[in-house]
Amino acid sequence: MASFSLPPIQDNPDGGWGPSSSNLPEQFKFKDIPYAPYSKSDKLGRFADWNDSSDNRQPTIGLPQTQNTRGGGPGGRRRDGAQAFGSGTASAFAYFHVEDESSFSLVDNKTAPPRRGGGFTRGGRGGARGGSSYNNNRGGQRGGRGFSGRGGQRGGRRGWRDWEKNNRARESSVVISPTWSMLEEIEFHRLAKLRLDVDDPVDLNSYGRLFAYDKSYDRITTKTERPLQLVDRIKYNTTTSDDPVIQELAAKGAATVYATDVILSVLMCAPRSVYPWDIVIVREGNNLFFDKRDGGPFDTVTVNENAADPPQDPTPPNPNNPTEKVTVPEVPSINSATSLSLEATYINQNFGFQSVVENPPPAPVDLANPNPFYGPDETDPLASCGYRYRVFDMGVTEDEDIKICVRTEVDAYSPGQGNPRAGQGLVTIRALNEFDTRSQGAGGAPDWRAKLDSQRGAVVATEMKNNSCKLAKWTVQSVLAGADLLKIGYISRANPRDNTRHVILTTASMRPTEFAGQLNVSLANGWGIVRTVTDMCMKMPEGKYVLVKDPNKPVIRLYAVPSSAFTGEDEDGEAFEEEGVEI
Repeated sequence: MASFSLPPIQDNPDGGWGPSSSNLPEQFKFKDIPYAPYSKSDKLGRFADWNDSSDNRQPTIGLPQTQNTRGGGPGGRRRDGAQAFGSGTASAFAYFHVEDESSFSLVDNKTAPPRRGGGFTRGGRGGARGGSSYNNNRGGQRGGRGFSGRGGQRGGRRGWRDWEKNNRARESSVVISPTWSMLEEIEFHRLAKLRLDVDDPVDLNSYGRLFAYDKSYDRITTKTERPLQLVDRIKYNTTTSDDPVIQELAAKGAATVYATDVILSVLMCAPRSVYPWDIVIVREGNNLFFDKRDGGPFDTVTVNENAADPPQDPTPPNPNNPTEKVTVPEVPSINSATSLSLEATYINQNFGFQSVVENPPPAPVDLANPNPFYGPDETDPLASCGYRYRVFDMGVTEDEDIKICVRTEVDAYSPGQGNPRAGQGLVTIRALNEFDTRSQGAGGAPDWRAKLDSQRGAVVATEMKNNSCKLAKWTVQSVLAGADLLKIGYISRANPRDNTRHVILTTASMRPTEFAGQLNVSLANGWGIVRTVTDMCMKMPEGKYVLVKDPNKPVIRLYAVPSSAFTGEDEDGEAFEEEGVEI
């Protein structure tokens, strides 16, 4: 019979659970080995890292110093903030011989010959990436200052004076209430993949009066510039739900979705947008209304929205730091984002009013119906504007009945190009503005007075880069309205330091469909976005929703809001719209 011997039991004299720290058995051989922490990002499959060039050797026995090491690959290019948890602690198991380390000395102490291209060449490039040369963390900026050679210049392009750039986060166009519930979130890269081909629209009716476009503005050059005048006219920018014509069409069931061309163009060009915006969506029964808020981003024109360094507003004071001293200038900057936006809106309105012929010949053309927003009590003259209500079929199959009614706008007609009442020879008029080319936010734009006549292609290419979203929206609005021509005026300040006086340098004429191809604007992609948002809202119950573009990320979000949201603003806006917009 086999004997059974009981293994020795190590009792804990302290009365606690587990072995005692004072009476540790000899079998526990690893008690003096330090513990190396690790995280999920550590590459545990690599048992020998021959690429780690960081020298963590210490002159004394013990744990090596890891506080000042910069782990993470060759040259120590990993930034301090991105250092992985537990990285660099593998050297805790290394063995260092005290005598060998202390007895080592360098025999040849002659200085090495300088490398060709300057001693700070690698420091410039590595520093721009957050490298570890030249004064620790600040080596990125100062090392890239370009002491000599190409290395300094290339290093300066990445990270040069980053601390002086105003990279603060933008504020949302609407305050997100904590009571709102987020229903959907869509990234822009998903929106860019949508496609929907839509047939030609059906014209329901037309309203307003159109003046003829003055063709003498096409012959203006930089040597024969013409001053921009202040023209007092009324032009309405009413939202969808307040439009009496759309209310009448909705009662008849003419379509499922109702919107204006301004709102629809923002949605169709959403992947190009940088600044925040929001669209109020109201579902009543089986109908959807896309509305705008009064005083929102739809009432102004952006400037250099897509530039690499767009115009900035001054930093507001920090509400959490009441002792902070903010240097607010007595006169606000004329080149801030808000000031430029108001200036661009003023220029667009007045250029459209000035570039038409109000006194015949040629005579103005009255469309089928008068202006629906101009009341009998109004005495101020109306601007040249025509409203065309058109229905687009967004159905994928023949059985689907999803139509959208859009109120489109045209600004004038071109004489001799056909009958404007039949939709021929219609013109939309817009304007690009130049401010100070040396100020922050100019986007590297050339001097228009020097380049417009000789190198217009360079000016157009720069504007297409810096104002990609704005030009795309203008083109989409012209295509939706069925305009034959899009007139874009190039307007500059008479003095770069004065934003009240402007001159017209030239006017470009283009066909909207061809210009959309140059801008790489896809109408099929825009209709796919509209159809996706429509399907998303039709799945929701009746109520009010807000589609918000994130101010700092390429994302749009759909929120469910109370039915009483924005009502106070709308009441104030209605009183404002009854008086009209006087520019």
